[in-house]
Amino acid sequence: MDENKPLKVRLTFSVILVGISLLFAAVVTDHWAVLSPKVEEYNTTCEAAHFGLWRLCIKRLFMQEQGLKEKGCGPITLPGEHNCSYFKHFTPGQSSEIFEVTTQKEYSISAAAIAIFSVGFAIIGTICVLLSFGKKRDYLLKPASMFYTFSGLCIIISVEVMRQSVKRMIDSKETVWMEYSYSWSFACACSSFVLLFICGIALLLIALPRFPQNPWETCMDAEPEH
Repeated sequence: MDENKPLKVRLTFSVILVGISLLFAAVVTDHWAVLSPKVEEYNTTCEAAHFGLWRLCIKRLFMQEQGLKEKGCGPITLPGEHNCSYFKHFTPGQSSEIFEVTTQKEYSISAAAIAIFSVGFAIIGTICVLLSFGKKRDYLLKPASMFYTFSGLCIIISVEVMRQSVKRMIDSKETVWMEYSYSWSFACACSSFVLLFICGIALLLIALPRFPQNPWETCMDAEPEH
């Protein structure tokens, strides 16, 4: 039996908890992408937007000409009036017509649903790991590792769906948005994929039985014949 196995499990689980924290941060925040229209006139206000899986936030900024290279509205960190609303397909009473017109709601629904699956897999995997800390429950580490791997795959699929949504929005002729950038929520989702996927595979390798290092170990461990 590998005496360092409990230590390896706890270290891997610690890294997994960091990945889960990043996953939750990505799912609940609204900074996946930042959109801005082209600014033709300065010393006026313009509207920039940032959104996540559930909400769209519009920020009205006052732009002053700072250089010939700066033609977009922003950066979003500038002070201004801030207004957030949930997407209409999640809360029918709310208004988010700008987002609804310029991109298909199927993208937003799909990205949110897949992210929820990712969170669910992560929670089930964590329950399995916590239960495995009991005596003779190491067998729970294998399903836990698979749940973490599935969680990582789901969140990266959600990231790709969101990326396609932004690309479709920018390419649309109906939209006012001309420039875009991915923000820190998007980075949290990508980082959580890396940690959950790699640590899920590592946890599976730790849970597998150790192969005999010498040919006679298997014979020595065999039960004597009666």
